[in-house]
Amino acid sequence: MSSLLIGELSPEQPSFEPSKNKELTLEFRELQATVERMGLMRTNPLFFLLCLLHILLLEVAAWLTLRVLGTSLVPFLLCAVLLSVAQAQAGWLQHDFGHLSVFSTSRMNHLLHHFVIGHLKGAPASWWNHMHFQHHAKPNCFRKDPDINMHPFFFALGKVLSVESLWISAMDRDLEQKSHLRLKGDLLGKQKKKYMPYNHQHKYFFLIGPPALLPLFFQWYIFYFVVQRRKWVDLAWMLTFYARLLLTYVPLLGLQGFLSLFFIVRFLESNWFVWVTQMNHIPMHIDHDRNVDWVSAQLQATCNVEQSFFNDWFSGHLNFQIEHHLFPTMPRHNYHKVAPLVRSLCAKHGIQYQSKPLLSAFADIVHSLKESGQLWLDAYLHQ
Repeated sequence: MSSLLIGELSPEQPSFEPSKNKELTLEFRELQATVERMGLMRTNPLFFLLCLLHILLLEVAAWLTLRVLGTSLVPFLLCAVLLSVAQAQAGWLQHDFGHLSVFSTSRMNHLLHHFVIGHLKGAPASWWNHMHFQHHAKPNCFRKDPDINMHPFFFALGKVLSVESLWISAMDRDLEQKSHLRLKGDLLGKQKKKYMPYNHQHKYFFLIGPPALLPLFFQWYIFYFVVQRRKWVDLAWMLTFYARLLLTYVPLLGLQGFLSLFFIVRFLESNWFVWVTQMNHIPMHIDHDRNVDWVSAQLQATCNVEQSFFNDWFSGHLNFQIEHHLFPTMPRHNYHKVAPLVRSLCAKHGIQYQSKPLLSAFADIVHSLKESGQLWLDAYLHQ
């Protein structure tokens, strides 16, 4: 970063902007140093080896189910379930490599990331990096976090965005003052914007959300992404995934049977993926970027799900979403160790540290969609 330094602040200039919590930022830096001293950024290689092995065993078990038991309905469905579990767990494992939290060198993390997301899942590493790093930089910030790009075309998200869809930034306001331009915000509810019947979004979420994201959107978009951006290395890794599946399952099922199996697997995985990834963010604060400090930005956009062996496995430790966002390169097996320190920091500064049961977290997704949809309707009809 030294090459980017273009000057220093004069002594009388404040080093923190008024919108940022100086004390919280300084204490978090102390916490980071403590975490380093405790060795919580160091990886247990055996943990990630076992994660990889259990994914490979699930893949083998799925194929053996058809090979040994035949291709009737019950073995076919059992195979689909085993493959879906393998795909979901590979998704959590590629997330670890993508965050450079497994190996001490970025080169090894990138190599294994290509293997897991490319060969085991058939998706491009560059696409994941492009999307996910933006999410971590500005979680739940409209037009800066691609994970909430479904607003406003499919869903009205958050208590603010349900009424307003665009916000005039400080730079825009300065421009308006200097040039006497008349700039207008695009208000979703107040200006009668209606791309969807948002007051019913908590219902149609079950149709176009969990079941459709992977098989109907991601499946074609990832190929568009790698071709449009000329990511030929990613494309090569992805093709090894499809070649492997075709060679192992078409001889057993035929092409039509294989395509049916593949669609069912993507359908089941999509439901798993959406519920887990949205339970930590959709019910939280969603807004435009208000230029708050980084720690506050992460805390207001994330919540946790209670720890248990099943919850940890089922979510790939993303039930510790708060800790993951504060320490994105920390190996996930250490989240539970740093969690009490983060909880204490939040308590000291009067920040809510939310942790809820798994089913409550799922229900909160629907409740938040219903609430924001009603806010849109109230603004749409009465303001």
